[in-house]
Amino acid sequence: MNKNDKNITSPKIRFKGFTDAWEQRKVSDIATVIGGGTPNTGNPAYWGGNIEWYTPAEIEDKIYVSNSERKITPDGLRNSSATLLPAYRTVLFTSRAGIGKSAILAKESCTNQGFQSLVLNDGIDPYFVYSMTPYLKEKAESIASGSTFLEISGKMVGSISINVPASKEQEKIGHAFNKIDSLITLHQRKYEKLTQIKKSLLEKMFPANGEDKPKIRFKGFSDAWEQRKFDEVVSRIGTGLNPRDNFVLNNGGKNYYVTIKNFEHGHLYLDDDCDKVDDEALKLIQARSDLKVNDILFTSIGRIGDCYLIAKQPQNWNINESVFTLRPNQNEVEPEYLFHVIHSEKVLNQILNDVTGSTFKSIKIGDLKKTDIPKPSKDEQLKIARFVTKLEDIITLHQRKCEKLKNIKKALLNDMFI
Repeated sequence: MNKNDKNITSPKIRFKGFTDAWEQRKVSDIATVIGGGTPNTGNPAYWGGNIEWYTPAEIEDKIYVSNSERKITPDGLRNSSATLLPAYRTVLFTSRAGIGKSAILAKESCTNQGFQSLVLNDGIDPYFVYSMTPYLKEKAESIASGSTFLEISGKMVGSISINVPASKEQEKIGHAFNKIDSLITLHQRKYEKLTQIKKSLLEKMFPANGEDKPKIRFKGFSDAWEQRKFDEVVSRIGTGLNPRDNFVLNNGGKNYYVTIKNFEHGHLYLDDDCDKVDDEALKLIQARSDLKVNDILFTSIGRIGDCYLIAKQPQNWNINESVFTLRPNQNEVEPEYLFHVIHSEKVLNQILNDVTGSTFKSIKIGDLKKTDIPKPSKDEQLKIARFVTKLEDIITLHQRKCEKLKNIKKALLNDMFI
């Protein structure tokens, strides 16, 4: 939201019926900027009351706030520089240790001294101002000062210049962003809830320690499960190569060079930011990578245990030494099942117990081979794998919808504000 052209008087995108120029105002023209304070923490008479009292850490990723972690008493309020701020007229704005985090007060409250909050004048829409706080954050950070950490005063916040339309247009813009934020929150909550459901189910769909049957099973299965060591259910564990002088990275190459940074929660992201090698380097390392359909890529350094199941024969990508290639022994285990069981807390905790290194955590192939893998019949493996895959597809759907909405919001913030 970098708006440097002072001659621009209207945004790129407007709602129908609005044509008037926006006015340039200072924050102090549309709001009273109010700081906070902290009562004496050694006086119990000041704490444990019913007055909400916020710190910056509490408003992370929240839009409306109404219930603070700590509360103060009327005596605490009177004996500190904290000020009661009105509900639905106040936009909290952090002023230190992370400038520009914001939220709308949904209940009369006060804050500590880590805020310079905006109590809005009549005719100023709270959600419009809340939506433009990325711009206020950018401006505030550019003028903040401090040797230990950056901080901005109330006077400095008040001096920031902003462009403001008439009240009706503010309300339209605020309402539009409110709907977008509500959709983002909806998909985020569904994603988080389904992720927790998946975690809980995985704990119950595999036998607990010392048991040979899980708590939850599909109908028709009753046989005891077996335990196998990792090297009994995989026919190959290999690694790739790290770049050397004869590797060419991002220099006209078109072949993907996969490292741990390309993994996240069971997904592999190959895009323009992925490292690449040229055809000559590809020939040198392709044999070492030796990737095939149903191989599982496994991160062995840093974020250990993230995996990706190869569904189609890869033609032009390779791996480095931070990634193991696991080839399931399909006489023993279904690849899709092994992919999910590695992600289960039961197996992942075993793997993490064997990590080494103080700066960079890593797992050795020899330690990985000793890991216990719970093994039901092939038919039950398939049932479990397909169920978990469907659940993960739904989780991914909500994650992607959330990301798409965030990108839409980002674009609109740039085009609907000056």
